[in-house]
Amino acid sequence: MSKPPFLDISVQSEDFDLASELQRLRLASPEAGALVNFVGWVREHASEGQLSQMLIEHYPGMTEKALQGIAQQAASRWPLLGVRIIHRVGLLAAQAQIVLVAATSLHRQAAFEACAFMMDYLKTDAPFWKKEIGAFGEHWVEARASDEQAKQQWKQP
Repeated sequence: MSKPPFLDISVQSEDFDLASELQRLRLASPEAGALVNFVGWVREHASEGQLSQMLIEHYPGMTEKALQGIAQQAASRWPLLGVRIIHRVGLLAAQAQIVLVAATSLHRQAAFEACAFMMDYLKTDAPFWKKEIGAFGEHWVEARASDEQAKQQWKQP
């Protein structure tokens, strides 16, 4: 019987050190042959114009549970050895890191697919609310149809 994958989820206001997080995940899954990651940043441009900040709000407890569920779904679909998800909340400046999604596996394909799956589900199923702030004023970001379409590729017939 194989051991369960290492799943580590954080919702935090503090920034994260990418190299340290990836090293920690690597050490938690020493038999891995692949580590794939995605890092998202606050874009400088919004549909309304130049963006200076983004406010990200969430429901504490509910959000962590949703992220844990996404990681568990990925681990049930691919032979993952480890998952690390960090999502930041609060007021973030343009170019600040928002999210890290990383996965380890024996081979690269599982880690690539699992990271894409987790990001697509995170964009649609995780309870976050984002407000863009700039010289144009501020407005809440609405769900995008393209994010939902991206998630549909993972639905099994």
